[in-house]
Amino acid sequence: MKTKFTKTLIFVSALAATDIAGAQDSDQPVMVEIRRLSMDTALTIAKTAIDACREQGVQVSVTVVDRGGHPQVVLRDVLAMDLSLEVSYRKAYTAMTFASTTSSLEDRFTGPFSVGKLEKVLLSAGGVPIQASGETVGGVGVSGAPSGETDENCALAGVAAVEMDLEMASF
Repeated sequence: MKTKFTKTLIFVSALAATDIAGAQDSDQPVMVEIRRLSMDTALTIAKTAIDACREQGVQVSVTVVDRGGHPQVVLRDVLAMDLSLEVSYRKAYTAMTFASTTSSLEDRFTGPFSVGKLEKVLLSAGGVPIQASGETVGGVGVSGAPSGETDENCALAGVAAVEMDLEMASF
C-alpha cells in the first residue's frame, strides 16, 4: 500500500513539474509592465473638473481612481456635501471597472441580483473612464451637482484637460 502511494505521489509530482516547465516555455513574460497615472496628471483631472463645475455655480467632490480602483486624488469643494465624497468615489470606480461612462450604464443592470447591486458600483451619471491609447488607466467621478449630467460634463472636462498628454504618452 505504501509503495502504491509513493508511486502515485512521484507520478503526480512529475506531472506537475512538466506543467510548470511548459508554462515557462510559453510566450508569457516573466514581468508585466503596468502604466499608471502620475499624481500630477490625476490632480489636473480633478482640479479641472472642480473648476468646470464652479463655472456653472456648483461645488462638488471629485475622485480620481487608478487602474486598480484605488483613490489617487480626492478633492471636495468648500460647500460640497460630505456624502458627495463617497458618491464620487463609487462613480469613478464604476467608470474604471466597466471602461464606460456611468450614464451609459444606468439602465444596464436592472435585475435584483445584478452587478449593479455590488457595494462599490454606482450606476449614476458622473463617472468617466480615463483611457490612454485604448487602455483604461483609471476613472474620475464627480458628485454634488443638481444633476448627473452636470457631474458628467465636469468629469469629461477633467479628462479632456489631459487627453492629449495621455495619447502622446509612449505605451
